[in-house]
Amino acid sequence: MGSDKIGANGIELVYEAFGDEADPPLLLVMGLGVGWDDRFCRALAERGLWVIRFDNRDVGESTHLRAAARPDLGAALIGDTSSAAYRLEDMADDAARLLDALGTESAHVVGASMGGMIAQVLAIRHPERVRSLTSIMSTVGPTVGPPRPEAVEVLLAPPARTRGEYEQRIVDNWRIIGSPGFSFDEDRLRQLARRSWDAGYDGDGVARQLLAILASGDRSEALGAVEVPTVVIHGDSDPLIQPEGARATAQAIAGAEFAMVEGMGHDLPVELYERFSDRLAGLVQRAEAGRSDGELSGTTGRSGGRG
Repeated sequence: MGSDKIGANGIELVYEAFGDEADPPLLLVMGLGVGWDDRFCRALAERGLWVIRFDNRDVGESTHLRAAARPDLGAALIGDTSSAAYRLEDMADDAARLLDALGTESAHVVGASMGGMIAQVLAIRHPERVRSLTSIMSTVGPTVGPPRPEAVEVLLAPPARTRGEYEQRIVDNWRIIGSPGFSFDEDRLRQLARRSWDAGYDGDGVARQLLAILASGDRSEALGAVEVPTVVIHGDSDPLIQPEGARATAQAIAGAEFAMVEGMGHDLPVELYERFSDRLAGLVQRAEAGRSDGELSGTTGRSGGRG
């Protein structure tokens, strides 16, 4: 299976799909950088899901907005976000246009970190496109569950200049923000770092994404309108987005399930792939059953009438 590229929302997005297209679609939305391990995608596909992962704008092989104004994170941190090239709303629209290009009316949407924020915005802006929502290690806004001081240093470190420097930085950063309750696989991290660099590392692109988060404000009130089955997952040891962000997300969405994972930081430990895959497959099954019930009854309740 190889990657493919489609035009969406005025840019090009690179995506890959796992599993059978006839199965319920599951759209994976990552945060900063390149993510979603092949093993996790395959585990989801083995549970009867058509899994779609893609590179956000400004990362990997998707379009990089290098002609945009240089992002000024220093100004943004004191409230001036005028240098933002785009907002999370634009990134959510990218995801919606990707579904259009794939001929998919709606999908079960899973987002991690910034990807969780994008997934939330997608459910707010395009509710008919979202069958269920899973928000992992994310928050309702940049001031809710803010990073600890040691994690701020990770976010604001200057861009790496070489592949080797980037690889070592990823290893060092994950010692700070990773999961203390699970194994630290340095070889795997180095492999992921090399993949991310080779796919098109762009320090300014990461800064533009951070600025999009800061420019997009708080979603607490808007999330009150989300009516799809929702699961919120977070680690109790996350220093980058502290657990308050997840609690606020779960509180904002009526009926959301909340799962706090002991020993998990701001990453997805390999040891949790099976557990998370089971949880997501169960959510999809419940949401699909609700859609079927709604179609049979002619109603548009919590799960029915979506897409």
